[in-house]
Amino acid sequence: MIIQNMVKRLSGLQKEVLHLYRACLRVAHTKPRANQAHFVQYTRQEFGKYKDLPKKDFTTIEHLLRVGRKRMESYSRPELKDIH
Repeated sequence: MIIQNMVKRLSGLQKEVLHLYRACLRVAHTKPRANQAHFVQYTRQEFGKYKDLPKKDFTTIEHLLRVGRKRMESYSRPELKDIH
């Protein structure tokens, strides 16, 4: 069996969500080492809240992407050192 056939194709929105998730994790790793785990945990919790959201709920997903991008932008500021 060819592995390529086993790989699921992602929709455009799924790719955007995955891209945002990875970008948030990259931001977390720019924070002080002692606080990185807090940012990673927060990211996982926020994305995990909506893991059961129907893939066809485009309006909600697009809204959450906008909110997520704004949060990532504000959390990526260098003066923000920790999140609770």
